[in-house]
Amino acid sequence: MKMLQSCAVLALMAAVTIGAGCAPKKVEPVKTAAIPDGTIEPAVWGKVYPIEYELWKKTGEPNPAGKSRYKKGNDEGRERPDKLDEFPFLALLYNGWAMGSEYSEPRGHLNMIKDQLDVDPGRYKAGGSCLTCKTPYAPILQGKMGKDYFAKPYKEVLAQVPQEHQTLGVTCIDCHNNNDMSLRISRGFTLGKALDKLGVDQSKLTQQDMRSLVCAQCHVTYSITKDAQMKSTDVMFPWEGSKWGRITIENIIKKLRNNPSSGEWTQSVTGFKLAFIRHPEFELFSNNSVHWQAGVACSDCHMPYTKVGTHKVSDHQIMSPLKNDLKACQQCHSETPEWLRNQIFAIQDRTMSQFIRSGYATATVAKLFEMANKAQTAGRQIDKDLYAKARDHYEEAFYRVVFIGAENSTGFHNPSEALRILGDATSHAGKAEGLLRQALAKAGVTVPEKVDLELAKYVNNRGTKKLMFKPQDEIKDPFAAK
Repeated sequence: MKMLQSCAVLALMAAVTIGAGCAPKKVEPVKTAAIPDGTIEPAVWGKVYPIEYELWKKTGEPNPAGKSRYKKGNDEGRERPDKLDEFPFLALLYNGWAMGSEYSEPRGHLNMIKDQLDVDPGRYKAGGSCLTCKTPYAPILQGKMGKDYFAKPYKEVLAQVPQEHQTLGVTCIDCHNNNDMSLRISRGFTLGKALDKLGVDQSKLTQQDMRSLVCAQCHVTYSITKDAQMKSTDVMFPWEGSKWGRITIENIIKKLRNNPSSGEWTQSVTGFKLAFIRHPEFELFSNNSVHWQAGVACSDCHMPYTKVGTHKVSDHQIMSPLKNDLKACQQCHSETPEWLRNQIFAIQDRTMSQFIRSGYATATVAKLFEMANKAQTAGRQIDKDLYAKARDHYEEAFYRVVFIGAENSTGFHNPSEALRILGDATSHAGKAEGLLRQALAKAGVTVPEKVDLELAKYVNNRGTKKLMFKPQDEIKDPFAAK
């Protein structure tokens, strides 16, 4: 693998005398030591691994501003943007539950629960399920409480975490074995079950596999399944029908749409009960992307090796390579950081343009369904077959738009697949619009050429905080004038 070759070259260079009587200091290997079983307090781990601990603490700090074009949620010197301001069509599509009230960009791992407690409280109505990726106590709580862990109110479950750790985000024990620092899957009740669905023999996973899978415990999509009373029953990864390296959007949507318990909310504009897709970074990246095929793991890019004094460690200040001056990329790529950054922006611009266009096309269909529903209520006869076919295409478009909108690389994790998904979303939305216009015309309803999305109704006075639209944060189609 190219990365391993690069590392070998670097190691060889480090061993060569640079000048007469001048040799570089040797890189000291990381020394491991056992941490007492069950230790969650990161400061205790930090006594043995002080460099990694200090780097991990920096995940609570803001990143330098201006380095990422589309991800500014943790930039220093500014408020975190809300995706509903960035993409007003999402406020329309998500209206009906708390995701349509406040959808602020995340900060680093250290702030996970702090951010969750600060967001509109409707966002954690799903109960203890919402803590699954946020607290290192999640496996303990789920093991102790069983089904109650998912169903009990969020703050009731959080109260069972020791008070001093109630705002502690993901930490050492979530990814590492306390005896030898080897990587481990701590979320067997979610990722473990999902790997079984893929037919993965977990005893044969390599170190490089694990350098992605510890991230895939949380950077994946999941469904919070519901019972008849809309109480949460589980956190489920919709991976049935897929395989390792090929978790497809088609199979994800098929599982969600064919599983009634995945219906988490009712979309107010259409009246449809829908599932949801959340941050599917692992699914997009692992689906035959160029970097996945090259053997690259999540940690190679987001936790590149760095030297601190004479120690070479994996950088635990986890961040986008863009915000780390492309240091991770230069482990394998010989081009300049400026060239690499321009290539990333070119990919992201194309993805962003298609995302915005498919999003507005899908939102237009939602408003046409609203029109059809009102016509039916007023006594008009809407063709049931056309309506059903339109709904099928609409939901296919909706889930694809949500998939790319929730995925945090703006397409970079898998550029060709991201554009394929968005192209299909636009196609489905177009078919749904045509069917609905036909159905409305048959019912004698006049449909304007350009449908008014009434966005002000959805972007203003949102949630308990009565949030108002911030036009300065809106992201425009980068190719709108081209």
